[in-house]
Amino acid sequence: MKQVNTNLVNWAVVCVNEFARHRRLSPRDAFQYLQNFGGIEFIKEHYEAEHLLSWDDTVEDLGIVCRNNGGSL
Repeated sequence: MKQVNTNLVNWAVVCVNEFARHRRLSPRDAFQYLQNFGGIEFIKEHYEAEHLLSWDDTVEDLGIVCRNNGGSL
């Protein structure tokens, strides 16, 4: 169980950085945006499926989740 949590944390950090890169945001701004609009919760809840996808697909999914929760990027 501990290894899964470590993998999730490491993967989540990369998700935030990839989202930031794709959206031309700082990692801090990307994290805040994802936190405010449900992206971080989505990362935690859907790690098992999302970590198997490409970074482009994951970033796209995060964008959809955030837009559905009021985000405007």
